[in-house]
This record gives sequence, C-alpha cells and structure tokens, in this order.
Amino acid sequence: MKHLKHPLKTGFSFGLTSGIITTLGLIVGLHSGTQSKSIILGGILTIAIADAFSDALGIHISEESEIKHSPAEIWTATISTFIFKFVFSASFLIPVIFLSLDLAVAASIAWGTALILLFSYLLARQQKEKPLKVIAEHLLIVLAVIAATHYTGEWIAGRF
Repeated sequence: MKHLKHPLKTGFSFGLTSGIITTLGLIVGLHSGTQSKSIILGGILTIAIADAFSDALGIHISEESEIKHSPAEIWTATISTFIFKFVFSASFLIPVIFLSLDLAVAASIAWGTALILLFSYLLARQQKEKPLKVIAEHLLIVLAVIAATHYTGEWIAGRF
C-alpha cells in the first residue's frame, strides 16, 4: 500500500489548490461582474463537476506520460484528484447558499485563504523549508487571482 501514498498526495494537493484557486477566482469574478447568487452557485457546481473531471484527466495523462507509475497508482491519482477537487470546490457552496452574497464572498475568500495558508504551512514543514517563505509565495498567488478576477469581472460588467 505504500506505493499509493504518492498518488493520494498528488490528488489531495492538486485537488485542494486547484479547487480553491479556481473556485475563488470564479466567485470573485462573477460577483464583480453579475452580483447574482444563482449564477455564482451555477459556476461553483460547474467547476466542482466539469473542472474536477478535467483536472483528473490531466493528472491521469500526466502520470501516464512519466512512464514510471503502475496503473493502480495512476488511477488512484486520477480518482483522488477528482474527489478532492470536487469536495474543495463544492465547499464554497455553503457560504453562498446560507449567507448574503457580499458576506458569502468575504467568507469564501477567508475560507479559501485559510485552507491555502494551512496547507502551505504543513507543506513547508514536511519539506523542511521556512514556512513564511512558502506561505508568502502561495498567498501572493491567491491574492493575484482574487485581484485579477475582481477587476476582470468589473471590466466585463462595464463593457457588456
């Protein structure tokens, strides 16, 4: 069973980061562009399903192309990527369903950022790196996605 540790880590780390970054970008961008709870909910569900399948296939093909993993390892990485991407993306449905839209967006940013910060800290400790450096690097990417999608959403709303 030790040989399945790497594929599970691959699925978890990819599913978590992709699920959070993609879904946060979508929420922030659609909020800026539409101010519509139903559109944001539809977008989150679309990412949780279609993008989870897409990322799982991407991991599947990537693992196959390395020509060093067994079929069991490849399928474990594929399925775990789908599950983790789906779960982390779908977790953003909760604030959007139960909170006012502006509060849901703020809560989603806080939730996604907290998960990335925690994962970054644990990853840095595992790799024996300085946590602050790893956290800052990953936080910078999160903030860039939030800013870029916010201003893109505003730009689209003002043009179309």
